[in-house]
Amino acid sequence: MMKEEMEQLVKDYHWMINSVKVIREGMNEVGEGMTARYGVEAAMPKGTGRPADPIYREFNRRERRLKKVYEYERKIQLVQERITFITEDRELEVLHWLLEGKSLRWIGRHMQISDRQIGRIKDAIIYKMSQMPHVPQMS
Repeated sequence: MMKEEMEQLVKDYHWMINSVKVIREGMNEVGEGMTARYGVEAAMPKGTGRPADPIYREFNRRERRLKKVYEYERKIQLVQERITFITEDRELEVLHWLLEGKSLRWIGRHMQISDRQIGRIKDAIIYKMSQMPHVPQMS
């Protein structure tokens, strides 16, 4: 994975986590008129001209939103799988705050380190997380 892609994933992690949570909660709420079909009615073909139906449009909107949730979850999982690549305490602390959505300046003040030094630590984190995992070779 490219360093720029990994940096963007780390940067977006916080809001993606929050979006997944909110979207999932919203998906559990069934709106008025969004009644599920059962039995023979569920197997019947849908009529033509459905795009004008507000229920059909709402279904499509929710379906697109659910696809976004799956995309966000895939990206979140990529970051979570690579957290184990970070082993140094300072880097782990900076990574934790980055994933919480904190700025380099905020992290620097919190850790009492210059934000330039935090930037260098962040670059080291991104480098390590963007590397492919080491796979032992069979002899």
